[in-house]
Amino acid sequence: MPKLYTKTGDKGDTSLLGGKRVRKSCIEMGAIGEIDELNSSLGVLIAELREEKMAKNAVSKLIAIQRKLFTIGAQVASVQTTLTKVPRLSRRDVSVLEKWVDTMDTKLPRLTAFILPGGTEEAALAFHARAICRRAERNLVKLSDHYDLPIVLIQYLNRLSDALFALGRWINKKEGMKELKWKK
Repeated sequence: MPKLYTKTGDKGDTSLLGGKRVRKSCIEMGAIGEIDELNSSLGVLIAELREEKMAKNAVSKLIAIQRKLFTIGAQVASVQTTLTKVPRLSRRDVSVLEKWVDTMDTKLPRLTAFILPGGTEEAALAFHARAICRRAERNLVKLSDHYDLPIVLIQYLNRLSDALFALGRWINKKEGMKELKWKK
């Protein structure tokens, strides 16, 4: 693209992969927008983690996750096409997230109650990204009600929300921040 703007979306339409024009309000674009917001929230979290020079391993994992979110976006953008050269998520990608969750979880106290999202700024950002992830997952489920969407996409976001929850807890523990339990 020679210019950042094309003016082709000025009337509320955009193109999916393969060139099909759709309204920006369609369910595909809703799902893509949520994934984009999630990816941006991870970018903010990464910036904070880098600034504090903590969790190098978490930063590299989050960057890898950002790349996977682009893959999910590409799969969603091609759900109405027969394109074959679209990058795909695999069950292995879900397993990588599960391993990370398990690794963090072994270093955390067992949960006995719901905890309030928050703590350090970095942990709060992880918990916020988790909430965005859950919203993106709900939009993928809605999309799967209309299209044959690979289940691995929903599984990935489901595991990612678990990973972001565990990351928030791990950051708080590392920084000596006590978890606040929900009280009725």
